Amino acid sequence: MTETKTASAAPKAPRAKTAKAADATVSAFPNFEAFTMPKMEIPAVTREMAEKSIEQAREAYAKLKTAAEDATDLIEDGFETTRRSVLDFNHKAVDAARANTDATFQFVKDLFEVKTLAEVIELQTSFARAQFDAFGAQAKDMQELSTKLAGEMNDTFKGAVEKASKDFKAA
Repeated sequence: MTETKTASAAPKAPRAKTAKAADATVSAFPNFEAFTMPKMEIPAVTREMAEKSIEQAREAYAKLKTAAEDATDLIEDGFETTRRSVLDFNHKAVDAARANTDATFQFVKDLFEVKTLAEVIELQTSFARAQFDAFGAQAKDMQELSTKLAGEMNDTFKGAVEKASKDFKAA
C-alpha cells in the first residue's frame, strides 16, 4: 500500500477573499445622515432637575419598599397570632373531649358494678348532674378563651392597620 500525493500534484487555485477580509471593508451599520443626532449641550438647570427627579424616585422607591416589607411583617405576625390562637382553642377542645370521654367510661364501668335499679338511677342522676356542670364549665372556659383569642387577633390586626395608616400619612 502506497500513499499517493494527489494534493501536491494538483495545481493550486487562487484564494478567494475570506469573510474576515470582507468584514473589514464593509461596516455592519453604515453612517446614514438620517440617523445621526446633532450634538447639543444640555443646560445645567435641566441636568439638575433630572438628577433631583431621579433622587426623588429612588427615595420614593425606598419608602415603598420599606412600607411593603413592614406590611408583610405585620401580616405574618397576624397570621402567627391567629395560628397560635386556633391551636390553643383546639387544645382546649381536645382536653374537654378527653375529660368527657373519661367520665363516660367511668360511668359505664360503675354501671357494671351496681346491683339494684335504685343504684342505677342514683348513678345516672349523679353522672348527668356532673356532666351538666362539666359542660357548663367547659363552655365558660371556651367562651373566655374565644374572647381572649379574638381580642389578641383584633389587637394584632388593629395595630397593623394603625401603623400602616400612620406610615401612609407620614409619606
